[in-house]
Amino acid sequence: MSHARTDRSAASRVFLVLLVSAVVIGALVALFLVVEAQRATRAEAERVTASTAVALAASPLVSSSLAEADRERATRTLEPYALEVIDAAGLDFITIMTTTGIRVTHPDLDEIGKPYLGTIPDRPAPLTEEFTGTLGPSVRTIVPVTGADGSLLGWVAAGVTTETISETLLRRLPLSLGITAALVAAGALGAWAARRITRRIAGDLPPGQVRDAVSSYESIRTLGDALRAQTHEHGNRMHTAVALLELGRIDEAIEILTETSRQSQSLVDQVTARRHGDPTVGALLLGKASQAKERGIDWRMTIAPDTPPTPLSSVDSVSVLGNLIDNAMDAVTDADDRWVSVRLRRSPSDGIELDVADSGPGVPPSLRDEIFASGFSTKEAGVAGRGVGLTLVRALVLDAGGRIEVRDDPTTFHVTLPAARGRGRR
Repeated sequence: MSHARTDRSAASRVFLVLLVSAVVIGALVALFLVVEAQRATRAEAERVTASTAVALAASPLVSSSLAEADRERATRTLEPYALEVIDAAGLDFITIMTTTGIRVTHPDLDEIGKPYLGTIPDRPAPLTEEFTGTLGPSVRTIVPVTGADGSLLGWVAAGVTTETISETLLRRLPLSLGITAALVAAGALGAWAARRITRRIAGDLPPGQVRDAVSSYESIRTLGDALRAQTHEHGNRMHTAVALLELGRIDEAIEILTETSRQSQSLVDQVTARRHGDPTVGALLLGKASQAKERGIDWRMTIAPDTPPTPLSSVDSVSVLGNLIDNAMDAVTDADDRWVSVRLRRSPSDGIELDVADSGPGVPPSLRDEIFASGFSTKEAGVAGRGVGLTLVRALVLDAGGRIEVRDDPTTFHVTLPAARGRGRR
């Protein structure tokens, strides 16, 4: 019986994350557009009702009709005029009324002569409100009609029902939904493209195996650099010794070879003194010592003999330690006193404590978290490694149940790992 694959590939995860992000962003944009359309539609209704009411209140026909005492004559004059303006302005009603609020005009002829349903201001001033009248809830603006001497002759109210506002909003929704659909489609297309690119790079490997591959690459890179430096240093010393022998300066040749042997033996003794030492990590440290000497960096290394075994695999151990040392060496490039210190010891909880310190300029507090972000790099200060190194280091440490922090005076990357439970993930 075959078992279904439970781990999604990195490409599939990238696709799902980007697709979900596109949908969420599209939903938020749609919500924003709907809310904005609703606000704009209501604001437009308020603007139209206000401008129409103000224009009618200033009309000589309205003021002269209201100034006459004959209300029925005013209705015969103003009702057709009001209906014409209603059609032209796209309003639902225009009510012209007396100073006491008795309707002179209304779309429903049966309502003429009845009291206006709405707020009549205490003083002659415009007022916009939402009120439920004979046509239902509406947004309306009431404006005073005044005579040449400033006396109050009556009122003009213009309004749009909320049902009309909703219909206007519904007509605008397709545009909002179209924009949302376009954003989601663009996001889905981007997610598909990202999945194809990721699949070309990582194939169908799940994220854990992709990270393992990156860790293996980083491990080979840093170990290769270290061994190359060690080979180069030994080669230089051997060439020098051979040249001295050819010149007959035997004592000086012996002194160089003896000094080389003494320095190498001191480093070997520290590495091999650890009971649970990893030969690969030991080779890395010896190579990094040669690399530091090649770059003119004072190499300081302290390994406690009782340091317990690491929960990391050999590859991950080399990746963590190698990247931190590379980072430290880069940091002291422009320092006056150039040194790098590596210290391994047992932690109070019987795990491992690793300190990689350097004499570099340090990490600004504002970058303490940013330096662990993927792709971050700053070659001037040398505090960000190679753009992927510190990101990988933190991922490996956290995955093993440890933690990493940056300390000052001197700049130190402090790593704490728990006691080993077997030999790591591999």
